[in-house]
Amino acid sequence: MSKVIKLVFLVSLMCAGGPAAWANSYSDAIKAFSNAGESGRYFKTAYGYAVFPTVGKGAFIIGGAYGEGKVFVGNKHVGNSTVTKLSLGAQWGGQAYSQIVFFEHEQAFNDFTSGNFELSANASAVAITAGASAEASTGGGAAAGISGGRNDAATVSGGYRKGMAIFTIATGGLMFEASVAGQKFTYTPL
Repeated sequence: MSKVIKLVFLVSLMCAGGPAAWANSYSDAIKAFSNAGESGRYFKTAYGYAVFPTVGKGAFIIGGAYGEGKVFVGNKHVGNSTVTKLSLGAQWGGQAYSQIVFFEHEQAFNDFTSGNFELSANASAVAITAGASAEASTGGGAAAGISGGRNDAATVSGGYRKGMAIFTIATGGLMFEASVAGQKFTYTPL
């Protein structure tokens, strides 16, 4: 299965604009989310957050995504994280996006760092840096959003769900998706 993830990851890298689209640093991603409308307000009140500057996603019927991130409590880097996603359904293409997960309180942080698995249904379309998406998940939340560019807000999560709020900003690629997916986060403390 890991060979499939690696192959999909390489395809997504090519479809999402190559290494230039992936040159996003942690500080650039945090700044983009800070300046992207609704997500910027969460920095003032959240217990902490996990930021993934670049998540690469690719698919042709079977899809996958992978990204590496850092976890912060307040403004202190407390650990590292990865996100892996597998999906199955009507999907094609590749994209790169930045993602941030805000933790409303310590319990949400503890839930995240214990490594949760969530099954979700996705429907999205992304072209270069413009996109629209919708998502419903077994985690108790629903999300919908539209992004016209790097400084436009991320996907709006509709507030905290089970103590977490997730936002994304498309950074490049071409993707059509209507799938069932599972997403897994890992956490390694410093």
